Amino acid sequence: MTVDAHAAAEFYRSAQGAVTARLLRERLLTLWPNLTGQSILGMGYTTPYLRLWREQANRCIALTPAQMGAARWPVGAPALSCSAEEDALPFPDLSFDRILLVHSLEGADNARRMLREIWRVLKDDGRLIVVVPNRAGMWAYWENTPFGHGQPYSPGQIGRLLSGALFRVERRDDALWMPPVALRLVLRGANLCERTGRRLMPALAGVTLTEAIKDQYAAMPLNAAPRRRLVLAEAV
Repeated sequence: MTVDAHAAAEFYRSAQGAVTARLLRERLLTLWPNLTGQSILGMGYTTPYLRLWREQANRCIALTPAQMGAARWPVGAPALSCSAEEDALPFPDLSFDRILLVHSLEGADNARRMLREIWRVLKDDGRLIVVVPNRAGMWAYWENTPFGHGQPYSPGQIGRLLSGALFRVERRDDALWMPPVALRLVLRGANLCERTGRRLMPALAGVTLTEAIKDQYAAMPLNAAPRRRLVLAEAV
């Protein structure tokens, strides 16, 4: 079951949501430090994260899948928002340099079809980041956050899913070792939790971040098999 856009907005307006978004933005910024002049698409509920680049980008669009409901940018933000079916994006082929998925893949009705549609609208030299709840972490099983809804994934499962959709994994990262609770003491110690978890429990992060590119060779059609002549011999 996917998270509702209104519920996600409420979460990110809370103190817990603000800390969560800050920790994830730090990891996203290490992967994509500068996107000046790029065209960026965020799918799912991505407005807390696209703010990293919306002043730099040539075009920045936040798209919420139809089953999540509509979500809007904050008032005055120089960007666009829309809603559409996840497997029928309203954009021409090769439209975007970068695509970010947050609160998207885990709630998709058909993840493979959605990824193939993303492959279509991503430029040939474009890059994709998929943020999903980690199957081995706590955040996937606590429904008080948007990461506790839908299908969690292990890093291996994400890799196989992307490979099947003609993407090749380039880099991986992790985030959210702090417990998924709203206690003030936990939120204040979030940075310490991240440093300690990354060092001592790397496999137990709350979410995984996977960067991928188009696998152009996998998409190349095979040469047609040569036709064989069929000779019919008349029986004597």
